Amino acid sequence: MSRPAKNQQPFDLCGDHPALDFVNSLDNRFRPNGPIELLADYGDLLRFMEQAQLLSSQQARLLARKTKQDAGAQVLQSAHELREAAAAAFYGSVDRRPPPLTDIRTLERHFLSASRHRELRWEPSTESSDGRPGIAWTWGRFETEADLPLWVLSQTVSDLMMSEEMGRVRTCGVATCRWLFLDTSKNHTRRWCNMKVCGNRMKARRFQERATAPRVSR
Repeated sequence: MSRPAKNQQPFDLCGDHPALDFVNSLDNRFRPNGPIELLADYGDLLRFMEQAQLLSSQQARLLARKTKQDAGAQVLQSAHELREAAAAAFYGSVDRRPPPLTDIRTLERHFLSASRHRELRWEPSTESSDGRPGIAWTWGRFETEADLPLWVLSQTVSDLMMSEEMGRVRTCGVATCRWLFLDTSKNHTRRWCNMKVCGNRMKARRFQERATAPRVSR
């Protein structure tokens, strides 16, 4: 059983994509004595969304004020479900094995739900290179719904999985960590989620192993 987070430290967003940072919010998921749950309540979910720049500070504050506890708990449960189905697909891609069909159907359900809660609007300035007016997808009238974080995350996960960047998803080389990240390095040789944490830890371990290894007499 996962243990709840005990503090409100900033999330370590070293995955270089919010969909991967979302999966990493279940920390140490491969550790023998169990993972650590970093999204313990709806407030944690909103903090993550804001830090990952998936929601603005204004949106997060509004949802925190108007979302009742029961509704927030239900959204959090659905977010956990989405996260674990996404984890099965991402790790399955890295490990070259198909995820369970139940996880595929879970993703399908969440992706379709997100699509149903978007609406087209004419925007005075779109994100195109020349900034011309045009039609764009927005959350529109759904922006104040408690489920907004879930829909935004579903769309974010879907966007990555349907893109060519899926081929750049990697896992940290530390077996008990295996955090996901998008390898954007020049030669695609990145090995660690966070060089200051797992990278240094593995360097220290290798140094210790070399220092304690028996020397062979000549």
